[in-house]
Amino acid sequence: MATNRRQFLQSSALGAGTLAITPSFDHLLAAKRQNEDPHRFIFIRKSNGNLPKTFSLSTFSDEQKKKDQNKEAFEADLDKHELPGWLRVLDGHKENMTILHGISMAVSGGGHYSFSGCMGAYKAGRNVISGIKRTTVDFELARLFPSPFGHVELSLASGSGTVAFRTGIVSGFSAPAEHQRNFCYADPQTAYDELFKSVTNSSAVDSDNTLLDYLREQEGRRLKGLDGEERRKVSNHVDSIRSIRERNEKVASLSRVISMNLPTLDPIHTNGGPNASLIEKQDAFTDVMLAALISGLTNVVTYTIDDLGTPITTLPGNSGRVDLHRLGHSTDIELRGIVKASHMAQVAKIVTKLKSIPEGNGSMFDNTTIIYFPETGGGHHGPDTEAPMVVMTGKKSKLDIAGRYIRLPFHATAGHKTLSNWFTTLLNAYGNPIEHYGDLDLEMSRKKMQQTGAIEQFMA
Repeated sequence: MATNRRQFLQSSALGAGTLAITPSFDHLLAAKRQNEDPHRFIFIRKSNGNLPKTFSLSTFSDEQKKKDQNKEAFEADLDKHELPGWLRVLDGHKENMTILHGISMAVSGGGHYSFSGCMGAYKAGRNVISGIKRTTVDFELARLFPSPFGHVELSLASGSGTVAFRTGIVSGFSAPAEHQRNFCYADPQTAYDELFKSVTNSSAVDSDNTLLDYLREQEGRRLKGLDGEERRKVSNHVDSIRSIRERNEKVASLSRVISMNLPTLDPIHTNGGPNASLIEKQDAFTDVMLAALISGLTNVVTYTIDDLGTPITTLPGNSGRVDLHRLGHSTDIELRGIVKASHMAQVAKIVTKLKSIPEGNGSMFDNTTIIYFPETGGGHHGPDTEAPMVVMTGKKSKLDIAGRYIRLPFHATAGHKTLSNWFTTLLNAYGNPIEHYGDLDLEMSRKKMQQTGAIEQFMA
């Protein structure tokens, strides 16, 4: 159920703290690292899994084809090979591309959805509050590179009943803390209105600030006479309200740069854009995302580019054949390719734009990592023993993976790496020395296999 801004501010500030208005607030005013541009992360989640065979390269040598079919570890230089058709739009960016194969997702599970589990490396059940086990990796990374919004979540997911797409501000799939669900923007116009309102609707910001000041005063009064758990809850509410106010002030200070990078949305997106096609929505969300990154409003974006109910009837090449759910049960590799190609067109748009924006002695893309991955593993219902993904990394990446097809050892064999290892690698590479992030793989534990820590061969 969508909600408007004032309702959301009031309910999130005074509620039980289960839906976050922003990520962790203690870093909002943190100083930028000296002489270092922030690194940016874009997580693009897709439904229906990624069929492993659609990631193989037709130009592999006979030996490579054999290893690929047998799921044995090997590497290949992408510049010596032809990409699958759905990836061709990124042909000009091979030096930045990694086709990463062999990571398992058994720690988060397959099935129709993984909810917050694929971002936190745990089984999330149906994403009930009690099932949210830890802060998801995107929020952990956002804390390493502070920004006014910290973390932005977008979702191009299906609506309910006769509504094709969700709209407004809705519950998301990432988590700023244990037992706390994030919110997300469900349509491009809402994301535009909320992220850029310091420029587009300053009166709304003033109204919000007035409401926040009132709420903080009211909650402050409630603190008097309280102790124990109730005092902690109310104190957290007061801190959250203060932090939202501080965020608004910090965003206002960026008004000039926001104005310079403000995207132009087609009027078709007004009121949730019920008549906008899938491609139009994808394009608009990408424009909003890029403007938020370029303006410095956020350094981390998580984008659910589709779920099993996301309408694809308007997708060129589909001709109304099937929906995403039925596609998952079909053998229609061609349509799967069309769906993924529409996703890659957005990745190419992001890479091309960020490469055109100067930063330091290079471009913004030099300090960017894009991870395109399935939320459920290798197919519609898994298997969760493998989850092929595409990673795009810039020149200043702290990962040594670019320009290669990398297949790691298969699940529960010597040297295998899990989703937990992959997320530990990202965190370790960018400043969080955590020994191990995420759950352990049960089958590997039963076999007493070593499975903690980062993937050392990926560390630059």
